[in-house]
Amino acid sequence: MVTPDALNELRSTLRKGQQTMADWQGGELAVSAVPGAGKSTGMAVAAAIAIAKFQLHRQKQLVIVTFTRSAVSNIRKKVSGHLKNLHLPQSAFTVSTLHSLAYTIASAHRELSEFGMGETAIVSESQKQRLIRNATNIWVKENPKLYDLLLEGKNFDGEDTERLRRQTVLRTDVLPSLAKEAIATAKSSGLSAEDLREAKAPDGGDILAIAAGLYETYERLLRQEGAIDYDDMILGALRVLQNAGVQKYWQERIFAVFEDEAQDSSPLQTKLLEILALTSSDDKNLMRVGDPNQAINSTFTPADPRFFNEFCDRCHSFSQLTTLDQAGRSTRNVMRAANYMLHWVNHSEYAKLEKPFRPQKIRPVDVDDPQANANPEPIGKGVEIYLPNTVDDIEHEIAMIGDRIKQLHDQDPSLSMAILVRQHNQGRFVAEALAWLTKKHEIKIYDVEQSDRRSRVPMDMLAILQFMERPHSPGNLKLALEVLKDRQKISSQQDLNALASNPEKFLYPTLLDATLSTIALETQAKCIGLLRAKTELPLYNLIPFIAFALYDEEAGLLATADKLCDRLNHDLVGDYSMQTVIAALKDIVESENFEAVEDENLEGRYMTGGQLTIISLHKAKGLDWDVVFMPFLHKRICPGEAYIPEAVKFLGDFGLPEVTRVQISAIIHSDRLPNADEAWTQYNYLKQAEEFRLLYVGMTRAKRLLWLSAAQSAPFGWNTLENRTENAAICPAIIELARKFPELVSW
Repeated sequence: MVTPDALNELRSTLRKGQQTMADWQGGELAVSAVPGAGKSTGMAVAAAIAIAKFQLHRQKQLVIVTFTRSAVSNIRKKVSGHLKNLHLPQSAFTVSTLHSLAYTIASAHRELSEFGMGETAIVSESQKQRLIRNATNIWVKENPKLYDLLLEGKNFDGEDTERLRRQTVLRTDVLPSLAKEAIATAKSSGLSAEDLREAKAPDGGDILAIAAGLYETYERLLRQEGAIDYDDMILGALRVLQNAGVQKYWQERIFAVFEDEAQDSSPLQTKLLEILALTSSDDKNLMRVGDPNQAINSTFTPADPRFFNEFCDRCHSFSQLTTLDQAGRSTRNVMRAANYMLHWVNHSEYAKLEKPFRPQKIRPVDVDDPQANANPEPIGKGVEIYLPNTVDDIEHEIAMIGDRIKQLHDQDPSLSMAILVRQHNQGRFVAEALAWLTKKHEIKIYDVEQSDRRSRVPMDMLAILQFMERPHSPGNLKLALEVLKDRQKISSQQDLNALASNPEKFLYPTLLDATLSTIALETQAKCIGLLRAKTELPLYNLIPFIAFALYDEEAGLLATADKLCDRLNHDLVGDYSMQTVIAALKDIVESENFEAVEDENLEGRYMTGGQLTIISLHKAKGLDWDVVFMPFLHKRICPGEAYIPEAVKFLGDFGLPEVTRVQISAIIHSDRLPNADEAWTQYNYLKQAEEFRLLYVGMTRAKRLLWLSAAQSAPFGWNTLENRTENAAICPAIIELARKFPELVSW
């Protein structure tokens, strides 16, 4: 039996807001936490105290769910440590991702889940993409009238070259993207293809009908393969729990559910947790913890901060909302800057549709806070803002950052530092520009984006080899061109769809064909060089050749390609042909079981002291550093505007996938269904809101110093650095910060 003193001692390790979690007595509780407030720490202590208070055990457990596998490991370790100190059984709780929990429930009752009695395969992301491509091709054949309407679009003169170009755009880009959006948004909310088909847009458009057809076809292919996707796990668990006896069985085993990162949940996921948390008295033992202001996945996943905000508002109505607003991570000026940015955005033109942020301020902790070194002393002013009048161009900007890094490292070699970037190509530019810090001063640089690029090596090889095998396939040519563009081997300033729409004319034009532009001729030469290699080199030399053609002298990427080559040689001994190599690469890509070569152990690599980490804003969430640099803060990127590529404008002045997402969201929320133009406008506001939340996440990663900058001259698009915008507009939130806090502006 745990003594009250032992529990009080554990509770005293928390600050006031966190103690509200530890004092939970049952029922629903919403916890809205600011960055750095210690929500995972509070949840772990609350879990241990709940296990002690309610004497939980293997047959009556506390279930903790979170968003990622790494978060599962982190929370499990914390709770286990507390239970060990309290001499309580480790079997009294479980921690898992939401999908893992759902799959456990569905698999235990296959006859009710509709998964089938055999082993059910869970499709990987790359397998899902293959099914979506196949579904697109089948839908085109089965729906010739709708497809022809799309082809005609607007301003179509019937010219064959334009028809081929439009076909390539639709088959390789627009329709697969539309299908992906429709499937993810509708399925995660429990909507069927028929639900989409029955919804009528006010402009009489066929977008939802197309979405329904693609969704239906994808589901058919998924069932034919005896497979399920991640949303099926949730749906399968919900079907199981419709059975009253089975529902009672699970509810009797589960005392309560604690959910972390609740801002990233979909409606069906929330529904599943609410069923499991239901008690015999029809209450719900459910604690949901999250930060809607760090919801940064909602434009490319079904997550929507609106759902968690609604839960918080509902709990607030019966006094079951607590806000963790004290945070010990950052120095005071970092908090002031983040708070003001949030306030300004919520009262700006960007809040016309709905406020991007939940109005909650980050406050410093109390003087007697249990956290060591809470709200640390700033380095310098704590925040440094560099406006375009002091930064000439991006090269000057990175040189200034490099000098500041060296200066800081000389003053304190133990500092952890990071540069946060919005786009992958920015990370590559930064890593190359700052390589001198390692060569001349031995300052370690860990480029997380480089690690990501290594993991894509098998996909690159597959795309190029498929092109080599069937160069006259528009789809194969398009994928190869995209790899060459991503690796910056060809100019991004060309319409890849136009080049791929007629491969024979592009690769081997006759005198009668239109003359290609200079950059298209350079692209053609790259492609013909790859095809010549196929005829002139032994097959086992092709992957090393492609690696050198794509990766130049990038040692990590070349080492990863060598490792891939060794694996193929080992797996295909005695049966090495173009067909078997491509088939083996497909298996590797679809199973996602190939480990890239890393220079060092990844354990704790992101936040190591004495090191500079280059990382994307999305991956930086949940991490922190002593010093954070945020360069390239231009209006074009933050908040940016929803962009319609020139290649798809024949369909209208909106993006079909984005319109689909907004229209399906309207169905989910029982809102009025917007027409295509209204949906596009709404999507633009939602995208801009998320970009501001991403900026907020980046700013709140800094503990002692935050650097914010934008250069006067910047690339129009980061795929190529040649085309520059002079007097590039800066992010409006940074302008407002500079006006509010002129003392933070550096000259």
